Amino acid sequence: MHHATPASGLYPLLARALSYSQVTFAMPTGFEKRQSAPIPPYVLSYAPKVWIHSEDLYFPSDIGAQLVHTKPEVDFNVVNGAPDPLTLDNLASLNGLGGSNVYLTSVDDVETNPAWLKGVKPDGNGKTNGATSSAVIVNDRGSGNVDAYYMYFYAYNPGPTVFGQEVGKHVGDWEHNMIRFKDGVPQAIWYSQHSYGQAFTYAATEKQGQRPVAYSAKHTHANYAITGTHDYTIPGVNLPVGPLKDYCDQGTLWDPVASAYFYSYNAASNTFVAYDGTSPTNWLEFLGRWGDQEYPDSDPRQKKIFGIDATAKYTSGPTGPQDKSLNRRDVCLPRDRPCFVSPFLRP
Repeated sequence: MHHATPASGLYPLLARALSYSQVTFAMPTGFEKRQSAPIPPYVLSYAPKVWIHSEDLYFPSDIGAQLVHTKPEVDFNVVNGAPDPLTLDNLASLNGLGGSNVYLTSVDDVETNPAWLKGVKPDGNGKTNGATSSAVIVNDRGSGNVDAYYMYFYAYNPGPTVFGQEVGKHVGDWEHNMIRFKDGVPQAIWYSQHSYGQAFTYAATEKQGQRPVAYSAKHTHANYAITGTHDYTIPGVNLPVGPLKDYCDQGTLWDPVASAYFYSYNAASNTFVAYDGTSPTNWLEFLGRWGDQEYPDSDPRQKKIFGIDATAKYTSGPTGPQDKSLNRRDVCLPRDRPCFVSPFLRP
């Protein structure tokens, strides 16, 4: 989330905090096909599983369905000349019609809580039936160094409650884990949390078999390595107490790779290739936001604590996988330097 920074006191902190089978790939239609190659099997065998909070009513969602329920806008005006219908095969055409200023805006008033915002609850096997709710992106950095990004999509983030008011609600929500491998062996894993996050050694993480576990916080969907309460008033420094809390428990177990797209990523050309040769790739190039633009103060749905921007009830939707530092130097995001990879679990 991205917010303006208040002037003093607690609110600068608030502002920062809110802010298995083998398959092959080929170039998309219209390009010369490359020689097929298998997805690294360890990317699947070490893929994280995610515990969704027992009281969370907003589950992972189909990535393409988001386009059915939204319309592209710039400055709250519908984009002229946009493809109709928008699909995962043409979404990036909006880059020439507003680029990063395009917002995929809900066609429904979100305060009516339309059913599509709630996503699909994983079944007993952890699969979101009928919904492709994850994307796995593999960056082979050479010399046995491979980063696998496990991208998780939710149609809605209903946000936390601060001082009795809901804050940070937004349409669209992208979260992720990243696992860094060396010669097929997992070394460390990143957990995204409110534009920041934490890194742990693979050895330190909780696991089911050999697959590491992540905990998706109630309503915010931030990813944590352990269950319980996490205060994130100071980004990246999770404390046991404070005004901004995330809550995790073992509610519903989700297996993101059970219903996912799988891609390789070429950092030099900033291009994506589907391992199966048929999954859409165009959408990965979209530069805009996957939800509404933050509502202005004049919108009756918008509320702020003491008029402070960082406490806005509704904020802008997130950018997509393209903007998640897919060729990062460290396991951590570039903004999280120095990067501390914890050898033990902690809040």
